[in-house]
Amino acid sequence: MILLASSFFLRHDPKQRARMKPYPPLATLLVAAALRERGHRVALFDATLADDVDAFVARLDATRPAVVGILEDNFNYLTKMCTERSREATLAMVRAARARGCRVAVNGSDATDHPARYLDAGAHAVLPGEADATFLALADAWRDDADASLVDLAGLALADGAGGVAYTAGAPSVRDLDALPFPAWDLVDVETYRHAWRDAHGRFSWNMVTSRGCPFGCNWCAKPIFGRRYVQRAPELVAEELARLRATVRPDHVWFADDIFGLTASWIARFADAVADRGARTPFTIQCRADLLTPDVASALARAGAEEVWIGVESGSQGILDAMDKGTTVDEVRAATRALKTHGVRAAWFLQLGYPSETWADLLATRDLVRDERPDDVGVSVAYPLPGTKFHARVRDELGRRQNWRHTDDLAMLFHGTYTTPFYRRVRDALHHEVRTGARDDGRWASLARDEVAHRSAEPLVVGR
Repeated sequence: MILLASSFFLRHDPKQRARMKPYPPLATLLVAAALRERGHRVALFDATLADDVDAFVARLDATRPAVVGILEDNFNYLTKMCTERSREATLAMVRAARARGCRVAVNGSDATDHPARYLDAGAHAVLPGEADATFLALADAWRDDADASLVDLAGLALADGAGGVAYTAGAPSVRDLDALPFPAWDLVDVETYRHAWRDAHGRFSWNMVTSRGCPFGCNWCAKPIFGRRYVQRAPELVAEELARLRATVRPDHVWFADDIFGLTASWIARFADAVADRGARTPFTIQCRADLLTPDVASALARAGAEEVWIGVESGSQGILDAMDKGTTVDEVRAATRALKTHGVRAAWFLQLGYPSETWADLLATRDLVRDERPDDVGVSVAYPLPGTKFHARVRDELGRRQNWRHTDDLAMLFHGTYTTPFYRRVRDALHHEVRTGARDDGRWASLARDEVAHRSAEPLVVGR
């Protein structure tokens, strides 16, 4: 028996618990389906709506697996943030499984960046990057021989016996996404998700994915799992999965978890046609870039069922966008937002505060862009340096012992930005207030203007723009 597990507990994160928009671990379910095709018996521990690690221990004792794979949902942006609470939960799960004599493997962004932490906790192997092919090979090897040597298996990080980490040959990335089975939805307690969603929001949402990776080069964006590449499923197959999902899980809404949905106008148009052909139109939400959202794309998205599009706007300052290597312009943000609204699709924005060299004028430019274009929603964060990014390399010397947030609402500045953490939290609250109420709050911004000098960091990092 193989027990697959995720380790993101919604109840450990105050912000996500309050939002109550839980999704099952999609990447984990894809591996489960592939394992079944290879003849393995598979059970699931889904941490999302579980109380704590004790629930995982109970699942261990009930299933008595020979192998445990703690495989994060690498399509969920929350796991990419590598919060301290998620790391602690994963390490506790590794120790619990190892104490019961299980073979243990771990995959996820934090394990990819810091494999020694997980090997030291007792994991037999860490799987950097994608888990699909690597975990299948590992499961096959352990089925044949629980004590099999792993040094000849590609795609592993192993303890080297001297306190370090040894890497085996690199595993090939998945190229043919159409060859993968549909996720093992039957392993999930669907009704618990349905009740959680409907109690909180009056409708039930589920997750899907159409691609892997992102080809763009924003210098703060970590890509430890898929790298800077983009592979895509056939739109007709995605529509077929959507139709099957409607018949089995029966969601009212779908969240497409792709970093970039569709990428091209032709793919999105084919997807809209395929959805119509199958009678599978379902309200959905996606993420996309401003420079891809032309009027024709907005029209095709609306035809396919798009209800809301989240755009990585980041800032209303072109100077900050250029410093980020964002590759988009403020004018493109305006045009994309208007195109979506014209076709009845909600336009939501991700905003990022605190990028190095940001000034008060840059913050006001972001505020003014929000006021001008009136996005339907915003998600506001501060610049978060993650290993492997150019941004992290630039601020590495500014980082202290703490290099991760405790939870996703921490909003802590981990380097010396222009302003302090409390100040950026007030800016976030001011932006949220204007979007949610639709009213300008000049008094709040006047207060921020009076206080901004006092909240400047002692030695802000300056990055050339």
